[in-house]
Amino acid sequence: MALDTGSEALARLAEEHVDHRFKGLPPDTYGLTVAELAGQRRNLFTGGFATPVLALSAERLTHNLALMETYAARHGLAFAPHGKTSMAPQLFHRQIEHGAWGITLAVPHQVWVARAFGIGRIFLANELVDAAALRRLAAELDADPDFRFVCYVDSVRGVELMDAALTDAGAARPVDVVVELGAGEGARTGARTEADCAAVADAVAGTRTLRLAGVAGYEGEVPDADPTRVQAWLRRLVALAADFDKAGRFAGAGLDEIVLSAGGSAWFDAVADVFAEVPGLSLPVLRLLRSGAYVSHDDGHYREVTPFNRVPAEGALEPAFRLWTQVVSRPSPEQAFANAGKRDAAYDLDLPFAQVVRPSGGGPERPATGITVSGLSDQHAWLRTGPGAGLQVGDWVGLGLSHPCTSFDKWQLIPVAEADGTVVDYIRTFF
Repeated sequence: MALDTGSEALARLAEEHVDHRFKGLPPDTYGLTVAELAGQRRNLFTGGFATPVLALSAERLTHNLALMETYAARHGLAFAPHGKTSMAPQLFHRQIEHGAWGITLAVPHQVWVARAFGIGRIFLANELVDAAALRRLAAELDADPDFRFVCYVDSVRGVELMDAALTDAGAARPVDVVVELGAGEGARTGARTEADCAAVADAVAGTRTLRLAGVAGYEGEVPDADPTRVQAWLRRLVALAADFDKAGRFAGAGLDEIVLSAGGSAWFDAVADVFAEVPGLSLPVLRLLRSGAYVSHDDGHYREVTPFNRVPAEGALEPAFRLWTQVVSRPSPEQAFANAGKRDAAYDLDLPFAQVVRPSGGGPERPATGITVSGLSDQHAWLRTGPGAGLQVGDWVGLGLSHPCTSFDKWQLIPVAEADGTVVDYIRTFF
């Protein structure tokens, strides 16, 4: 499947009909295509949208896409943003239009989604040992000589399973793999020592179905992470690539470049700094950054941990999500309940944050002063209200969210609204 099929697949998304599957959309639009609905340019607040409804800021999405494109280019990094954040092919293509090398993914289903929308370069930041998935991958690679795929390996056993499945599938093209260096004892996946990494590389070399393309890992799993510990681990990763190259492990495989990859959304400044120190190797080095949460950013966890807090001269990401919910009960002066809950809002890292109020009787939007989200039920937000909150049944409350990855996955079709509330697009997700 070639990348140029992406535009056709995206066009088919626009032909999908609006119906009961999609939360928050105006009920009187059921039966319209998504393109027809977008063409109406309805207003999020006066156009019949029903609460709860999640919206993305058109301006902030554009800002974030441009900022990370500039950042990666400034630091000489290739960029494969992690698509598991949004699982939105429309955003994948916008990321590629903004200079991304390709898209990072985590599990086979996500790869098939990306391929269905014509994504031609995929980095799987995970081990892949499922025989059925490997059979399909082999078919994809053999059918499309332009498809570039790279995934992790971290054990000899994993290499053996991959080789057996690909051999059984009659794979003609080898699968490019990178040895994953673990971030430390007690961290997530990855070979724990350089000797373990070498053993995995030797196992890869003993197969016909795999090709060693580089090394990679995830610095976000470094125990007790701080700048010193993260940079120390990143230097181990760089040294591993250099040692493999010196030992001739990349020679004779027909590689055009050596892959060196890391980079979540909390430490990409450290990745940029350490990857700038990569010594000259026998081949060009693809310094591949994989941060994904930037596309929408957030009002909680990533607002606190973003590297732009440490390097403010490089710019700042802007939170693009807002979840609109309506007050349905006001049982006491200290308490109110709104109609958005765990089925609508991310809550795994932080509870949502009350930000603004739109009065039900009209009038200007105001700050949500004295209003705090104290808990979530399945379909209710518990609001604690202090003196001066002035909250009434029927008011709309705009909530900021924490953790994009568990915000996108609760909504199949997300309005994209301009600052005045005009909805200009709809983002389809596939979880």
